[in-house]
Amino acid sequence: MRKRHVLAAVAAAVAVPFATAIPAHSHGWVTTPPSRAALCAAGTVANCGDIRWEPQSVEGPKGFPSRGPADGTLCAGGNSRFAQLDDPRGGGWPSTKVSAGQRLTFTWKFTARHATTQFRYYLTRPGYSASTKLTRANLDATPFLTVPYNGAQPPATLSHTATLPSGRTGHQVVLAIWDIADTGNAFYQCMDVTF
Repeated sequence: MRKRHVLAAVAAAVAVPFATAIPAHSHGWVTTPPSRAALCAAGTVANCGDIRWEPQSVEGPKGFPSRGPADGTLCAGGNSRFAQLDDPRGGGWPSTKVSAGQRLTFTWKFTARHATTQFRYYLTRPGYSASTKLTRANLDATPFLTVPYNGAQPPATLSHTATLPSGRTGHQVVLAIWDIADTGNAFYQCMDVTF
């Protein structure tokens, strides 16, 4: 009997460090218009790797554009586990039809509601080729929408509506960034749109 108690205590002592060392894989992603992560999670796009089960986990270093993920890894937040999100698939990502000047609503779904600094939305520049990986040079330098959040926690779902810039044609990409207030990270989402 005593041997069982000792073994149970040892097992519990060993399990605690492992349980606390495993990071929580719950955060947030854009569901509408469907982000690349959402398309993978829904099975709309195949060969997505781990992102299929973790659309909420596209987390990387914050500080974009001066810091943050390297060019060519923006859609995956610099996380090599989700590199399939950076693959332009020859311009073949499903896209949402939009028009210049249209009001478009972006909806986030959160599985962990972090204290938030802001949300920012960038659009690719005129002439962007959807068959190339996303880089800073492909994006307008200024976001077309910034939503300050002043350290508050978002609700389980949150929507932002913006007027899309003019001067775009064809397949473009929106990069959405959710800047976390109390960590060194942000969450990155790419949405494909066709003007």
